Amino acid sequence: MFRSLPAATIRRTSRGMATLILAAAALSVTPAARAQTDYGEIALRVTEMLEEEHYLRQSFDDKMSERLLDIYIEYLDFGRVYFTQEDIDRFYSEYRTTLDDGIRNREIGAAYDIYGIYKERVRSRVALVKELLDKKDEFHFDSDRSVQISRKDSPWFKDGKDYEDKWHDLIEAEVLQETLRREAADRAKREKESKVKEIRPLDSEAKPEAGAAPKAAPDADASSEEKDDAAKVAETPAATKGEKKEETPQEIILKRYDRILDSVNDNDAEDVAVMFIKSLSRAYDPHSEYFSQSQYDNFRIQMNKSLEGIGAMLQEEEDGSASIQGLVVGGPAHKAGELQVLDRIVGVGQSQDGEMVDTIGMKLNDVVDLIRGEKGSVVRLKVIPADAPAGSQTKEISIVRDKVDLKDSLASAELIETKDEAGKPLKLGWINLLSFYSDMDGGQTSTTADVQRLVNRLMREGMQGLVVDLRDNGGGSLEEAINMTGLFIPRGPVVQSRDWEGRVDFKESRNKDALWSGPLVVLTNHSSASASEIFAAALQDYRRALIVGESSTFGKGTVQQLRPVQAARLLLPFRGAGVQNGALKLTIQTFFRIDGTSTQLHGVIPELMLPSTNDVLDIGEDALTHPLKVDPIDPQPYEKVAKEPFPIDALTARMKQRIGQDQEFKYVLEDITEAKKRIEENLVSINRATREAETAELEAKRDARKAERIERFAKVREAEKGLFTVYALTQDNVNQEKLPLRSEISDEESSGMMMGKKKKEEQEEEDALEYPHGFDPYKRETLNILVDFIAAQTSDKPLTTTVTPPATVKN
Repeated sequence: MFRSLPAATIRRTSRGMATLILAAAALSVTPAARAQTDYGEIALRVTEMLEEEHYLRQSFDDKMSERLLDIYIEYLDFGRVYFTQEDIDRFYSEYRTTLDDGIRNREIGAAYDIYGIYKERVRSRVALVKELLDKKDEFHFDSDRSVQISRKDSPWFKDGKDYEDKWHDLIEAEVLQETLRREAADRAKREKESKVKEIRPLDSEAKPEAGAAPKAAPDADASSEEKDDAAKVAETPAATKGEKKEETPQEIILKRYDRILDSVNDNDAEDVAVMFIKSLSRAYDPHSEYFSQSQYDNFRIQMNKSLEGIGAMLQEEEDGSASIQGLVVGGPAHKAGELQVLDRIVGVGQSQDGEMVDTIGMKLNDVVDLIRGEKGSVVRLKVIPADAPAGSQTKEISIVRDKVDLKDSLASAELIETKDEAGKPLKLGWINLLSFYSDMDGGQTSTTADVQRLVNRLMREGMQGLVVDLRDNGGGSLEEAINMTGLFIPRGPVVQSRDWEGRVDFKESRNKDALWSGPLVVLTNHSSASASEIFAAALQDYRRALIVGESSTFGKGTVQQLRPVQAARLLLPFRGAGVQNGALKLTIQTFFRIDGTSTQLHGVIPELMLPSTNDVLDIGEDALTHPLKVDPIDPQPYEKVAKEPFPIDALTARMKQRIGQDQEFKYVLEDITEAKKRIEENLVSINRATREAETAELEAKRDARKAERIERFAKVREAEKGLFTVYALTQDNVNQEKLPLRSEISDEESSGMMMGKKKKEEQEEEDALEYPHGFDPYKRETLNILVDFIAAQTSDKPLTTTVTPPATVKN
């Protein structure tokens, strides 16, 4: 079972840029191979595989042709702002029932036709944006008009005046949004500057003479030369420092649309074909997906948790370069020591004497492809150093590619020493697990083995209760989910499955006895999916663990398998196996809990529910397009581990008392109410006075929360000194004689990624706003629940429904 993943590890920055981990796998596609690929042939092969191997065994007929058309159009224009109603009518008239016929003939011209219209619509809209933004006094922000926040279910714009008017409103809304954002940023800047001025009289430094430029305060650790340089820079007039002029809201929006147009123009025939074939696979269900060869390589990297490359994280910049946003600690680039965070790559060369290819303006994926290569090979990077004045200097760096371990996504743990309500010492374990990873190439990478090491160490330390945190765990390997379940239950069935013929099978844990048989809590949220749901559901059915979390998990109850796509156009009257052209992840089974019910669409419902804004958002299987529907099957015989039901009523009563007194959950409940209202209204005003009033209210609320948190967190830290001692366990230190305190481990050590340093004032505010002891409200309350659960399972007395207010529940 696998979750859908993007082409590479992608992280979104505050500016919306995509960031990718540079990587290389054993399989890659050369530019020559790309050019020779026949995507009409691949579309036919994928169709045949879906018809013959997908769970539905659905013929690709006119009904599926219409599904494909809908999904492809949505893939291109999810917001329904570029295509017009007339475009949609034409697409339906020509292609609604004919895409299947074209694919049978290895013809996907419709994909290029529709994309061509899309490209032209984007071009015309960007031209309109430029025209509107060039006009002075075009937008007055004084009307009573609004624009929709989400248009996913709205009718398409009609060509002509309706199209122009709606786009005028959209751009007016964006200009107003950027204007308000700029004004808010300016206010924040002025507030920060005023605070600095208030502090300055306290300094022992002599005040500058009237009219003199103020000197910057150099770092305490800086050398005397650095301090002198800092002073010189501070005294340089702004005009001579090459400072970039601040962009206007209109310029920001124009650049945004230029980037959109560039992205659309950059998509070549292969990119369009891959989008079309992805849409084809998703016509069967939302988890069947075609991967191009390069996407398949990245998928394997994510599952294996290792890669061959230089170990760096890139971000596309507005000037067309690719900046270094992070370096994997211990990776080739980090070890070499020359490449630095915020350096910008402008060229890539292969080996010591290969041609240096200019990468300015190149798509980030293509830059990644150039940097990839086999272990032991050399890649040369032409970079603009982060400290180069105005980008005037470049240098060349050679790096030998090597294997890089993605440590930040491996299982880790914490040992938390605290006290219960009576003041007795407690040792609690907490396991963080972001995915059920495994080595797809037969190597040693294993979720179960990693978690087993952590649990063994926690047990040696005297752990009395354990939480397995599956929040945002989207799944992964079915076998790993089954094997890991076996760490906590005796031998028995874990999950059932049914194939397209109705044949039912079951998988069981192989361990004779559980590794950990003490109190166990599993924490989930709406993004806990697939393998996570198998694990949580099995432990719930066995009455082995208490499930805590948001109202339900994701609701994915289907099993996928990766199959290579091999297609070749031959001059013979038959087709044989050719070179691999990517892979198809297709649904082959549905899985069921051992009690016969399915998590498909329903998810795992926790015994104890924690309020969350995610509960009102479209997150989950039922929010996807064409999810499978399944009926219950017969249960498997199994014996519950706990003979008596858990004291859910008492645990719930105690939880509700704490939540009712917890300021963080009060904020959550406020946010839920506001989110519901916003979703129902689905409108944002383009009247400046209205928006300013809304913005002022939001800023006041945000500032009040920030101030309240800083004050409250400081009091909690003071009141709870010595109450919690937290040790960090990683795959690197799990067998060390002495465990390090979590506070002793830097962000770089814990994440395995070296990032740029933050400004002092930013770091101070971030530290002040960090949850006490590093426990977010969900983690804190889950620990409280675990403490209650331990008391319920280890005491002869029933758990009381009244909470004694100890320090452990204050927040």
